[in-house]
Amino acid sequence: MESLNRNSLRNIKPQAHLEIPDPSVLDLPEKVLQFGTGVLLRGLPDYFIDRAIKAGLFDGRILVVKSTSRGDTDAFDRQDGLYTLCVKGLENGSTVQQYLIEAAISRVLSASHQWETILQAVKQTDMRLIISNTTEVGIRLDKEDNPLAHPPRSFPGKLLAVLFTRYQATQGDPTKGFVIIPTELIPDNGERLRAVVKEMATRHHMPEAFLSWMDASCVFCNSLVDRIVPGKLPAEEQEKLEQQLGYRDELMIQAEPYRLWAIEASDPRVEAWLPWAKADAGVVLAPNITRYRELKLRLLNGTHTFSCGLAHLLGLDTVLQGMQHPSMEAFLRQLMFDEMVPVVVSPEISREMAETFARKVLERFANPFLKHHWIDITVEYTAKMRMRNVPLIKGYYQQFATVPAAMALGFAAYLLFMKGEANGQAIVGNWAGKTYPIRDSQAGYFAELWKNAGTQQLVREVLSNTQLWQEDLTHLPGFAEAVQSNLEQLMQGQVEKVLRAAIFV
Repeated sequence: MESLNRNSLRNIKPQAHLEIPDPSVLDLPEKVLQFGTGVLLRGLPDYFIDRAIKAGLFDGRILVVKSTSRGDTDAFDRQDGLYTLCVKGLENGSTVQQYLIEAAISRVLSASHQWETILQAVKQTDMRLIISNTTEVGIRLDKEDNPLAHPPRSFPGKLLAVLFTRYQATQGDPTKGFVIIPTELIPDNGERLRAVVKEMATRHHMPEAFLSWMDASCVFCNSLVDRIVPGKLPAEEQEKLEQQLGYRDELMIQAEPYRLWAIEASDPRVEAWLPWAKADAGVVLAPNITRYRELKLRLLNGTHTFSCGLAHLLGLDTVLQGMQHPSMEAFLRQLMFDEMVPVVVSPEISREMAETFARKVLERFANPFLKHHWIDITVEYTAKMRMRNVPLIKGYYQQFATVPAAMALGFAAYLLFMKGEANGQAIVGNWAGKTYPIRDSQAGYFAELWKNAGTQQLVREVLSNTQLWQEDLTHLPGFAEAVQSNLEQLMQGQVEKVLRAAIFV
């Protein structure tokens, strides 16, 4: 069996659900610079650019910079940047199974070994777009970094070097800047990246004319990405699929059908320089993307956080199992539609928009092809509860002045999940005779509290801890009492009973 590459592409036999690119697209020039080789980039931004290429809306490919020293670029070299994206899941009630040979990536170059080649490439003025995903810690100032090093150590340092190289190559031509779209999962990622790059340039006394060019000619866009991209398929599943498709693919990855890339495009140059954005409804260009961030943070991430502890107590392993459990599925619906949607609705977010997004979330939860484990969602449980869910609890009280039943149960389940004991360097919990890891920065605090406090004291101590929540949640009428009542019943093992009591069935 041949491996996927430029030469074997012509020999792949057409079949249902397999999309094969025209070999001519492999000769398109490089017009996008991408920092990062991760599966999220390949499964979302690169997917959208591939859509546009195949639709005839964009005539360029992606030069990828591998920023870290881990691993190598050999697989990309062997496959000429080609890889299969397996899109599997539910979309508008129908099962989707598509196998797309993605041809958007031209080359993958190592920053450690091929930095000069990268800098030569960015002198080509056809290249107008820079995208990145270097993890959340990538957008920070490294005071010891040198943007003139080969290569600079940090991502902002590398980006600054790229911009300065372009400035010098074009002699400061104001029409030859870049649109820069980071996809790191932090708020205002474009603004934060611009601030870090500008501070680094100032610290290294780079020319004022260059700083002015960067301000006037380069557009940094905030963006939000949303797609579950688990990455590689299980080995046995991949082997069967390769037999079906007729080729080997070291770079094959899987993604769900849902996709969103919301890009803040208040500058008219953004739309002009991103013609590929019209290729798929999942790309949204908007003057402000706050509504998309709020919907994702509250209705997707917030639902996960309110539900993961309860699902664990029920003995459910995956999110799909939660959707297959009648009481848990009813809880999720009540939580989202009766308690969260009313809070999310605002002048920017209509009820119809919020309910449509909530229905889409439930469809994503029911994806039969994904194994999203509840225990993984509990990582940094406390921080997620504070950022995602405390504003929802407060918002519900502001609207209805009463206890949100599902939220109170979700919070009680969180407290019980956090009941752990030290085991060497780790804190572990025990439920129904099985131990589980508590991977939370506050795990030690909760272990000590559970050891020394009764349930009433524990609930009030936690809710009144302003260091955890930035305010005293015992001031919410009836919330502490509801959480305590739920917690005591959960501790007795009456998980199904208390769950049924909390939902309107």
